[in-house]
Amino acid sequence: MSVARSRVPRSAPARRAAGFTLLEVLLAVSLLAAALALVFGILRAAGATVDRGEVIAARNERIRAVSGFLRQRIAGAQGAVYGLDPGSGRSLRFEGDAGSMRFVADLPDYLGRGGPYLHEFTTKPVDGKEALLVDFRMIQGDALLDAERPPEPLAQGLDDVEFAYRAIDVSGEIGPWLSRWTMVDALPQQVRVRIRDGKGRWPEMVVALKMAPPIPKAGQEDGL
Repeated sequence: MSVARSRVPRSAPARRAAGFTLLEVLLAVSLLAAALALVFGILRAAGATVDRGEVIAARNERIRAVSGFLRQRIAGAQGAVYGLDPGSGRSLRFEGDAGSMRFVADLPDYLGRGGPYLHEFTTKPVDGKEALLVDFRMIQGDALLDAERPPEPLAQGLDDVEFAYRAIDVSGEIGPWLSRWTMVDALPQQVRVRIRDGKGRWPEMVVALKMAPPIPKAGQEDGL
């Protein structure tokens, strides 16, 4: 008697476990590296833009502060006598050349004791650059007192500072810009200030002196 063999069904072969191939892993890593590089580049560019903006803002603020101070001091020149010219004996009311100028103006209380002070602006080379210095000397009666402190830097790291002067005569004729003011017993009607630093020229200033009367004849020499 034959015994029928029972058929035991074979189990289906185990499906291979799902996973990533080496090529797929390398591609994913490359895409991730590219994305990170792009993000870092954007962040670096944003940081550089912020830094440039801060540098520009700081320079603009410096220009505004220095220009405002110069404009107020020059416009307030009084024409008061602070000495005598040893050569001609003329009263000294305003001296100026391309790199310096001297005149009397009231000093604000926050800078000293107030009242008339001799203002002296000079330029001086410092570490290959120009520095614009300001010095104040108090006037009491006819006496010019010693400076209370050494000249203070108003602006440093400049490439060039240039002063020029212009007169207007009684007929209203405007004279040329002069690199040197020779009429020391009179005020110029206008002072021009040009400053340049490593980033370029500052906005040019032309300051009208409020207390300067017209002079008999505007200077015609040394026009600039």
